[in-house]
Amino acid sequence: MFTRMSSLFLRTLREDPADAEVPSHRLLVRAGYVRRIAPGIYSWLPLGLRVLRAVERVVRDEMNAIGAQEIQFPALLPREPYEATNRWTEYGPNLFRLKDRKGGDYLLGPTHEELFALTVKGEFSSYRDYPVILYQIQNKYRDEERPRAGILRGREFLMKDSYSFDLSDEGLAHSYQLHRDAYIKIFDRLELKYVIVSAMSGAMGGSASEEFLAEAETGEDTYVRSTGSDYAANVEAVLTPAPPAQPIEDKPAASVHHTPDTPTIDTLVDFVNNLELGRTFTAADTLKNVLLKTRAPGSAEWKLLGVGVPGDREVDMKRLEAALSPDEVALLDDADFAAHSFLPKGYIGPVGLAANGVRYLVDPRIVPGTAWLTGADKPDHHVVDLVCGRDFTPDGTIEAAEVRPGDPSPDGAGTLVAARGIEIGHIFQLGRKYADAFALDALGQDGKPIRITMGSYGVGVSRLVAAIAEQSHDGSGLIWPREVAPADVHVVIAGKSEEIRAGGEKLAAELDAAGVQVLLDDRTATPGVKFADAELIGVPTIVVVGRGLANGVVEVKDRRSGERTEVPVDGAVAHLAELVRAR
Repeated sequence: MFTRMSSLFLRTLREDPADAEVPSHRLLVRAGYVRRIAPGIYSWLPLGLRVLRAVERVVRDEMNAIGAQEIQFPALLPREPYEATNRWTEYGPNLFRLKDRKGGDYLLGPTHEELFALTVKGEFSSYRDYPVILYQIQNKYRDEERPRAGILRGREFLMKDSYSFDLSDEGLAHSYQLHRDAYIKIFDRLELKYVIVSAMSGAMGGSASEEFLAEAETGEDTYVRSTGSDYAANVEAVLTPAPPAQPIEDKPAASVHHTPDTPTIDTLVDFVNNLELGRTFTAADTLKNVLLKTRAPGSAEWKLLGVGVPGDREVDMKRLEAALSPDEVALLDDADFAAHSFLPKGYIGPVGLAANGVRYLVDPRIVPGTAWLTGADKPDHHVVDLVCGRDFTPDGTIEAAEVRPGDPSPDGAGTLVAARGIEIGHIFQLGRKYADAFALDALGQDGKPIRITMGSYGVGVSRLVAAIAEQSHDGSGLIWPREVAPADVHVVIAGKSEEIRAGGEKLAAELDAAGVQVLLDDRTATPGVKFADAELIGVPTIVVVGRGLANGVVEVKDRRSGERTEVPVDGAVAHLAELVRAR
């Protein structure tokens, strides 16, 4: 049966929701696809659920095509497996934790590596059982501090997570490639513009890791790509090329200067350039020292950390947090500075940090032999020509400085350009982290145990609906790809006469009989309201049954291009069926 809008559970809105920040949020709510229940929690109404299920079908098709087998775990999970991998603690406040009436600890699953590993361990024991790929499509839960952008970043979301189990690293690489290829097919079928970038593994653990990002100016992820190669990476995963070390012997001795009222890089550079030191300084010659505190998961103790970056760059907190994950990171506040008198705010240097036992990590560009203008560890004083490897020795390097367009590409080919995207998929070579935690072994052909190696692969199914909406809309509303549209054809009855109504009903019934999914606007609303709703809802083909019926024609409009064609009513079913099949 075709769907009648006169009885469809649907109410479109003329005004944008007050909390809408991005087009997908605004349009999915206005078109009656989703409704907000609480911050980060949304219900799916009939048309929205159709799109969600269509995306889910595409994902399921391609997972089944690589031999993956679907199972289903509960969302409510016991604490113990996550304790075994330390993720009960590592997830920190992002994990929904709860107790049952007996005081037992549970969580709402954010991902299911532990449960998949334990299940395979319980069922398989021989090398003959492997390899195997299992997956589920299920709601996940994360206690986002600031849920935003509608279903793009929520506390409950639908996700496909799959896991591969192999006997060898070569087998893992093959399973990883199978998923990579499957994801390309999924996102191509959904007609998304996307990029594949190197990424960080984060709380998932593992080695090789890539993200699939849908191109969108509203995306939360910043990625870069090279102008001279196919290199692309999330900014959190960009590795800074380190310059070669420089000779130390030819560097002048460090000298301390009284530099009053210069707590910022700009004021410092202006001041020292008036000291007649024989050269001109820029912000790039300064060493900016940022003081942080870190806390390991489950610990109550904060530890001081100094981070040094070239003064012409800002610290990127997302890169910094990724580099220090899973530790919690915070900038020092005034109370922290007051509690540590050896930290003169605005005048901190690496020498004082070392003297007070503060761990000090620097940007990879700060190599032995480089001389810096930096804090002298007392108010209103800076030091010139403080040389790395002679006057101070960092405890290591850290990727914390901002990545900027024009920076050299890490692969040595070209420079970097930046763009934004929405993470829609992420694939990991986990290795043996979870297999080690649960002693997941297979008995080999020689009778010896083989430690299984795992991969983890996620697709944000509900997020894909929003990503498609971000890329496929115009000023009038949504424009769905045929693969996931809530209907194939939107038939609009644009007239009050019985002949026009009967003509629309007849066309809808014939299309339905031909296997075409139809949304029929049979409401008593005005044609203007119906046309506006058709544009807003975004079915790819709109058919207007109106005054032209008297001349034996209906109007067929392509929602994406706006092209309008008059088609003889007697041939309309064949014409529209061919359009639908052509997808």
